[in-house]
Amino acid sequence: MTDAFEALTGLVAAGGVVVLSGAGLSTESGIPDYRGASGVARRHTPMTLQEFTRDAAARRRYWARSHLGWRTIARAAPNDGHRAVAGLQRAGLLDGIVTQNVDGLHTAAGAVGVVELHGRLDEVTCVDCGNGTGRDELHRRLTEANPGFDARVARVNPDGDVDLPDEAVAGFRPVDCGVCGDGMLKPDVVFFGETVPAPRVARCFTLVEGARAVLVLGSSLTVMSGRRFVLRAAKLGIPVGIVNQGATRGDGYAAVRVDAPLGVTLTALAAELAAPAAAPV
Repeated sequence: MTDAFEALTGLVAAGGVVVLSGAGLSTESGIPDYRGASGVARRHTPMTLQEFTRDAAARRRYWARSHLGWRTIARAAPNDGHRAVAGLQRAGLLDGIVTQNVDGLHTAAGAVGVVELHGRLDEVTCVDCGNGTGRDELHRRLTEANPGFDARVARVNPDGDVDLPDEAVAGFRPVDCGVCGDGMLKPDVVFFGETVPAPRVARCFTLVEGARAVLVLGSSLTVMSGRRFVLRAAKLGIPVGIVNQGATRGDGYAAVRVDAPLGVTLTALAAELAAPAAAPV
């Protein structure tokens, strides 16, 4: 057992911990990370809300890429890291879980009350009427509207889409809202440059401000969307622990820093502190 792991155990053992998780926690579930040790380079500019809502061609491109990528996201299952976090929560050591991920894997692993900062890919909303629907239903409708649509998918990107040439996208037919008839459908996620809903951000700040410690899992803390919570904890003198493969932009604020694979590290942590509660009842 390393000194860093012993320090991590001590940080979590007293409870009152708020977890902030990022894409690095889901790489062991087959969902890659743009920035981590197993990351891939971003090959296209992220979709912005403005482009999505104003440009029909951009929406077609987004849904064509996302339609093919969804098959991989839908098959992804929680890994040992997700299960360990759920076990720590059942043991009463966590006061909250905030995730930057949109894959829903914390909840699938048995965690409850997860604050999904950037939304979820498995939910879709109508921009016009506000109706919500499940992504599996949309996938069925898109498949029916695009019989035979397929392409060679070399890799699914961290945000759930794939890289496709323009000629492969040109014939793709998006579908409209099945309730109001012609409303624009949007995945229930925060697009690049879009503002996270204020009540959701306020809830995260409330959790952090009431925490005894903040534990960052698998996030490089590159974007302010997640890093602001570490900055708030540091300002209030709340200790921060970070488990991540590779450097993060929060390392300077960390009281504990573990650079190691998350699955094995968190499994060992849960075995040390939450063994009776490690498995769902």
